[in-house]
Amino acid sequence: AEKRTGDLLLGGRYCISSVLGAGGFGLTYLAQDTQRPGNPTCVVKKLMPARRDTRFLQVARRLFTTEAEILESLGKHPQIPALLAYFEVEEEFYLIQEYIAGHTLSEELPPVTGLQSEAFVVEMLKGVLEVLAFVHENRVIHRDVKPTNIIRSDGDNRLVLIDFGAVKMMQPPTDERTELAT
Repeated sequence: AEKRTGDLLLGGRYCISSVLGAGGFGLTYLAQDTQRPGNPTCVVKKLMPARRDTRFLQVARRLFTTEAEILESLGKHPQIPALLAYFEVEEEFYLIQEYIAGHTLSEELPPVTGLQSEAFVVEMLKGVLEVLAFVHENRVIHRDVKPTNIIRSDGDNRLVLIDFGAVKMMQPPTDERTELAT
């Protein structure tokens, strides 16, 4: 892995072009994959642990790996961005994901656009619930479903669930008490 000043080349391959967002423990960038034909756009999610001590880094590494593993298994669904790669550079963690061109669902909801029709609401809920049903069937809880984490794809109008940073894997319940607590 290498870094260049000006633009950022990660993993010898991903050229950062702009910042998409910041929050929590990291940043999200748009980048070009310089090792694929046409240098397609992808999303780089950079997790920067708040502390550098060994114990904290171990926890951050475990959470990062868990998110990557979950994205790898869920990303085959058309409403979840595919995981393209993940790696660590100088105690900073990077997820590379499929880029979905579009806009967030928050841009379609009041007060931005005013009241929506019943048909719009029904179709929107069906789109969101379809992907959530798939996620839950895979024993995963997203834990941060909100309009800004749902993208309406410009290409085919589908709703895509993003930002699995707060995911939780559910273990099969061992008894009724465990199931109720979960």
